[in-house]
Amino acid sequence: MKKFFFFLALLWLTQDCFCWGFYAHRKINNYAIFLLPPEMMVLYKPFADFITDHAVDPDKRRYILLQEGPRHFIDIDHYGKYPYRQLPHKWKDAIAKFSEDSLKTYGIGPWWVPIMLQRLTKAFKEKDQAKILKLSAETGHYIADLHVPLHASSNHNGQLSDQKGIHGFWESRIPELLADTEWDFFIGKAEYLKDPADFIWHRVLESGAAADTVLHYEKELSRAFPTDQKFSFEDRNGIIIRQYSSAYSKKYNEKLKGMIERRMRQSIFAVASFWYTAWINAGQPDLTRLANKDFGTDDQKEFEDLNTAWRNSPSTEREHE
Repeated sequence: MKKFFFFLALLWLTQDCFCWGFYAHRKINNYAIFLLPPEMMVLYKPFADFITDHAVDPDKRRYILLQEGPRHFIDIDHYGKYPYRQLPHKWKDAIAKFSEDSLKTYGIGPWWVPIMLQRLTKAFKEKDQAKILKLSAETGHYIADLHVPLHASSNHNGQLSDQKGIHGFWESRIPELLADTEWDFFIGKAEYLKDPADFIWHRVLESGAAADTVLHYEKELSRAFPTDQKFSFEDRNGIIIRQYSSAYSKKYNEKLKGMIERRMRQSIFAVASFWYTAWINAGQPDLTRLANKDFGTDDQKEFEDLNTAWRNSPSTEREHE
């Protein structure tokens, strides 16, 4: 009996450790491909599986590189209240005011996305197919993360309000339950972003403003919902796990009035638009005539190391990084 309860506890602990959710990150990158113009689709569509599968590489990298974690979030409430005017949006100004170490402590997500955009633009200019694909997949991850309200909150997993687990609930459990059956991902085409940094900061401010709603509505629902119906045991890839019940998940989604679907749609549009902007800024190179089409030994080793690190990873306290 003790072994049984230990096994259940272990499953509950490990299922807590999700990002947007591997499922959602992959969906976002995949759907973003189909918002691109034909001149880009000639490269992105044949490599859709790669761009989809490697959408989660940055999360796997957290177990190899210490500096990776802060790139996925920003505890923007640390800098006051919405619209957080005391926090400079320019990196140099922010360093001058708060120091680089302090900024990294509370997350550098909105400053990291423009860096990824620059790298992707450079890869397009160099017509380096392997880098374009790798950077496209990873850029999509960071952009999507910043659309999650709890990636912009110091109470990132409800640990300050007795709501531990809400992070994976919002960004993993509910999308996995509803995205394929109830949500609509028919979205317009990618658009050129005249000011990508301003664009991503706007999305971060939206996330920061929504964090309280995410927490408040779950707390409110938890008080009203029958305690014995809040969780259920369900099959996940052949393993029985304890997770938020379907009924509780759907009721929470209703209270949020489509927030999760909306943020996922906005993520898809943003990812495609950043890819498109990088290609435009690079001079719209012909993507049927690229060099370095094969991933080298170093690339293959990196992919293997990432997978090994993820498989062997311990649970972490910071589920949203």
